[in-house]
Amino acid sequence: MDAEAGDPGADQLPWRQHYRNLLLLAYQSFGVVYGDLSTSPLYVYKSTFSGGLHRYQDEQTVFGVLSLIFWTFTLIPLLKYVVIVLSADDNGEGGPFALYSLLCRHAKLSLLPNQQAADEELSTYYRSGFAPRNGSLPWLRSFMEKHKKTRTMLLLIVLCGASMVIGDGILTPAISVLSSMSGLQVEATGLQDSSVVLLSCILLVGLFALQHRGTQKVAFVFAPIVIIWLFCIGGIGLYNIIHWNPRIYQALSPYYIVKFFRTTGKDGWIALGGILLSMTGSEAMFADLGHFTSSSVRLAFVTIIYPCLILQYMGQAAFLSRNIVHMPTGFYDSIPGPIFWPVFVVATLAAIVGSQAVISATFSIVKQCHSMGCFPRVKVVHTSRWIHGQIYIPEINWILMVLCVAVTVAFRDITLIGNAYGIACMTVMLVTTFLMALIVIFVWQKNIIFALSFFLLFGSVEVVYLSSSLMKVPQGGWVPLVLAFVFMSVMYIWHYGTRRKYQFDLQNKVSMRYVLSLGPSLGIVRVPGIGLIYTELVTGVPSIFTHFVTNLPAFHEVLVFLCVKSVPLPYVPEDERYLVGRIGPREYRMYRCIVRYGYKDVQRDDENFENMLVMSIAKFIMMEAEDASSSASYDIANEGRMAVITANDDYGAPLAVRDLDGLADSVTTRSSKSESLRSLQSSYEQESPSVSRRQVRFELPEEDDMDSQVKDELSALVEAKHAGVAYIMGHSYIKARKHSSFLKTFAIDVGYSFLRKNCRGPSVTLHIPHISLIEVGMIYQV
Repeated sequence: MDAEAGDPGADQLPWRQHYRNLLLLAYQSFGVVYGDLSTSPLYVYKSTFSGGLHRYQDEQTVFGVLSLIFWTFTLIPLLKYVVIVLSADDNGEGGPFALYSLLCRHAKLSLLPNQQAADEELSTYYRSGFAPRNGSLPWLRSFMEKHKKTRTMLLLIVLCGASMVIGDGILTPAISVLSSMSGLQVEATGLQDSSVVLLSCILLVGLFALQHRGTQKVAFVFAPIVIIWLFCIGGIGLYNIIHWNPRIYQALSPYYIVKFFRTTGKDGWIALGGILLSMTGSEAMFADLGHFTSSSVRLAFVTIIYPCLILQYMGQAAFLSRNIVHMPTGFYDSIPGPIFWPVFVVATLAAIVGSQAVISATFSIVKQCHSMGCFPRVKVVHTSRWIHGQIYIPEINWILMVLCVAVTVAFRDITLIGNAYGIACMTVMLVTTFLMALIVIFVWQKNIIFALSFFLLFGSVEVVYLSSSLMKVPQGGWVPLVLAFVFMSVMYIWHYGTRRKYQFDLQNKVSMRYVLSLGPSLGIVRVPGIGLIYTELVTGVPSIFTHFVTNLPAFHEVLVFLCVKSVPLPYVPEDERYLVGRIGPREYRMYRCIVRYGYKDVQRDDENFENMLVMSIAKFIMMEAEDASSSASYDIANEGRMAVITANDDYGAPLAVRDLDGLADSVTTRSSKSESLRSLQSSYEQESPSVSRRQVRFELPEEDDMDSQVKDELSALVEAKHAGVAYIMGHSYIKARKHSSFLKTFAIDVGYSFLRKNCRGPSVTLHIPHISLIEVGMIYQV
């Protein structure tokens, strides 16, 4: 046999594995992506015929509504999202922040502080095949890059979309659960509306109360629930078509859309606010892309989601065309009697699954806003060791619960909640359309004709639907507008205050040469240990350090200026996360370390952070020694030069690592001989027990050929680590300068100060042990 022919089965194995993985991801996507979209038939027809359209309850009107649903569902979810938008992923991630991140990197539109040229060297920074200065409309790129107002406006548009996503997290559970529970009144005719609302609230409270447990233990049942639900409603739809009105297929003709508007006029236009609810949940296909692949999401939609939902809408329309009086409860009335209760149970479970997916997406969008410097610090809990990105935010969870229950109790009506829900969903879709038009120009580098065609085709349809929804502002539509205003105000005030604080630090930073020149006059001494100076600056010395040494002229034997920052990427590879550089001559033992995270990265309470940091510095010392161009003499031009250091769990070779017996806490004062400090440490351990952490001891490798200067520096680093690590962080008080405008004074002195006082402190979000924390108070006049 020809050796080159090989085994046929071996050649087919990769393809078999690929298709197996594709089918598995498509199966899992049902429970995460399509829960919200699949429950829309519960309330679409009721919301559509609730207004002035109830005067036109006849077969021709039902045909017109079905035609609108069919073509809208085909144009937006299928053509826009499945065919086009899913191709605009950011390294596998989707959602409005993914599009914004792509634009920030490819057109330099970011408003994030402390960005560096070194960030552009990340392996995943640019899209494959991208040429930074090529593409259409260079004048537009230049205009947007040069004018800060246009970049600010772009950020506000993204924040508007993010605020509406948070609004979805409030409205989706309310309308889904209330719609499913309203089915009880079909069989239990004596059940009052207040009882349905009470049952819905109990279910909602339970749903939010269990969020802290995570969903990994029950997520495996989400997909079967949604699949069973889809086959149920698809089968019921097919039965109703055959049983009630086989001619319903004629409604797929656009002729009935024209006839619908000729007959209903303005009432038909206003009714579009109910029809758009058939699209709600479409954005989840793109927003939740990070857990799957575009191919798997497309496969699930085309093969099961689209046909099952179209069959259900057609079947429900066929039933209503012959039973127009059942319009308020059309979905449940169209279910054949023998299977009513099983379908009701599945509907309730599907509503919970859809709500859970939206709540998780809300946590994710808040985390992304925080990473982009647009949301106050909150506690982010990683609820799964195996599923990356599955998080829980306690503060947001309870806010969502209170607002969700309040909306359910206040409105008590699916139609009013649907009016609010439609505005929120359509606004997010319109934001995505606008950002996609910019993606076509700046990232895909296509002709402006393609961008305009995309924007005009989908944007015009979405504007028509949004204008219809805005007519219902007095009937509940005001809720998402108020919520968006509140959340946007919080986001932008936090972003504005954070940027002003960073600009103050940038304007008041000093060089290390100046600080060291004060040494003789201040009598600065070096104490054992490692001092980590937290700063947002990537160059220079922050003002908190000069303030610290002028009042307390002493700092640690090894000093590290540590910057933990976000970059406009979903994830930063572990082997590219750390940037390390030297400050001053070798004998000063001063370093700068920059730790980079993406907007989807979760900064866990990493028990090995100190060890990884020490090993990164040791690797830098070795790399510098091997560089023939390095010099021990101080050169101010070299201060900004940084090296990417790989920080693996095995730490590499610069230092030998020995595990100590037993597990110890992360408190770094264990080696101190001070009795009072040991007592304080004991009290801290009793009051704040932490997770067990790996306790290691660094030792110099036994190498005879190691350079003496390198050996001395590594020895000093090891001894400092054994002496303990102290964290030095600024505790700032932000005040607006005198004679500032009223708006600025209110934003800084009232809004930003209130948010800072009532959010998590930086030491909490960075998981810094209190026993090792030194805070330096400063007043910022911005």
